[in-house]
Amino acid sequence: MPELPEVETTRRGIQPHLVGKTFRQVTVHNPNLRWPVPQEINALQGATVESVTRRGKYLLLDVAAGTAIVHLGMSGSLRICPPEEERRKHDHIELELASGSILRFHDPRRFGCFLWQGAGESTHTLLASLGPEPLASDFDADYLYALSRKRQVSIKNFIMNSKVVVGVGNIYASEALFMAGIRPGRAAHRLTRREALALVEAIKHVLLRSIKQGGTTLRDFTNSDGNPGYFAQSLNVYGRTGKACPACKSPIKHQVLGQRASFYCSQCQK
Repeated sequence: MPELPEVETTRRGIQPHLVGKTFRQVTVHNPNLRWPVPQEINALQGATVESVTRRGKYLLLDVAAGTAIVHLGMSGSLRICPPEEERRKHDHIELELASGSILRFHDPRRFGCFLWQGAGESTHTLLASLGPEPLASDFDADYLYALSRKRQVSIKNFIMNSKVVVGVGNIYASEALFMAGIRPGRAAHRLTRREALALVEAIKHVLLRSIKQGGTTLRDFTNSDGNPGYFAQSLNVYGRTGKACPACKSPIKHQVLGQRASFYCSQCQK
């Protein structure tokens, strides 16, 4: 699944092509995504893009009439295509720009979404309960430590909870916990203040490094230029069961937490 760095990579890739540009035509080839594509997205037709922002793993295309809320699901992507490029089988939505270029929403598994929030409406339910952005200043050690008190859930599942902090997916949670020296299965309430600081710094570092390198290579993900990301080559523990820890050379171990694969070093993480 595209995680926050992949989504941010996509945002940065499409933003220069969209801001200040006008959508000439909106075409929905298949409205049957995770939720039906609402008729209201036709408000994009004739509208000029004011900004392309991100909230967690949601991309937000802002125009005067409202905001298109886009989630890439398990296998989705957004691409800027020249008008002569043939539409692919799973290109479900096309937003043609006045220039002739086309923004295409591609989603083979159809687990993504393309929704609408009108200007002046209350925050969409998908966005209303989200926690702070992991790269924002309000996500700090004091916040994480205070919220973790009396929480029995594993620390890995805790930081993957979008109500706690958005966008820390499975891969990046494993990597950040390794960097902070914290075992993923440990209960959240056992986090010390010092560990909270180390974990917040590790989350920010891992995500920023991943964004810089273009996102993690996943089987179904390509960025807005059609090229895979490269961060997977730099992973320390994720998907490396039995391989040597890059720090101490002990074998990387694997366990399942909350039905998600978790990877860690039993010597470096306590």
